[in-house]
Amino acid sequence: MMKLVVTEYLKPKSLEEAYSLFIEDKKNHIIAGGAWIKLSLKTANKLIDLEELKLNEITEIDHVIEIGSMVTLREIEINPKINRLYNGILSSAIHKIMGVTIRNVATLGGSVMGKYAFSDIIPVLLVLRTRLVFYKHGEMSLQEFLDNPKMERDILLKILIKRDLGIGFFKKVAITPLDFSILNIAISKNAEGFKICVGATPYIGKLAVKAMEYINGFKNVSDEKLLNCANLVVEEIKFSKNNRASKEYREELAKVYVKRGLKKVIANEG
Repeated sequence: MMKLVVTEYLKPKSLEEAYSLFIEDKKNHIIAGGAWIKLSLKTANKLIDLEELKLNEITEIDHVIEIGSMVTLREIEINPKINRLYNGILSSAIHKIMGVTIRNVATLGGSVMGKYAFSDIIPVLLVLRTRLVFYKHGEMSLQEFLDNPKMERDILLKILIKRDLGIGFFKKVAITPLDFSILNIAISKNAEGFKICVGATPYIGKLAVKAMEYINGFKNVSDEKLLNCANLVVEEIKFSKNNRASKEYREELAKVYVKRGLKKVIANEG
């Protein structure tokens, strides 16, 4: 098993202290929950723990749910307000991540900042109205963050999710309940229409923009249109093979579950 070598472990008492430590050396790294840290980090001069910075609260202000970056996945999973959001799509996705022991450690902020291709959370956040608040960069959409790989170092403070009226669907396909996804699919629908995101392709979650435009062009959706939409998703999203599944298998899974997910969302509207 790969070992993580850390020279110094620190718990700053203020955001400014944490930020100053973080930017002073590219080999200084922030630890959130630390559940996946060995997947992305081998060594660190200074490992900076944000535990003391009061970033672990869930609040609601003006119909926006604010989730501190240090809130654990388990806290989100069982939160009543989040359970009611798009009929529990985020809670459902988190419930399928490993076991409770891991969900008690892993944080939402760490899951976002890691940009993990296998993430079950990022596809769900992309089909919700999600914005991020950083210490220096301020507020931006999740999509802006994902599209900007060269963004200067910063500390994620909170994740903002608009509390809309809507329906959600999430599907994780994995070999075992404790395994990473072979594929995951998130679908939402509100007054503005459908959003469709496919992740673990094996690339990070991506919105199927053309397929969304197509399906949102109809008031009444037939089985044929659902199938056309699913085919558009496969044409638009990049799929590939890895040690978990082949490209072709992922494409077939996507066709089946996009169509099934759209059907389920439409049925739940009634």
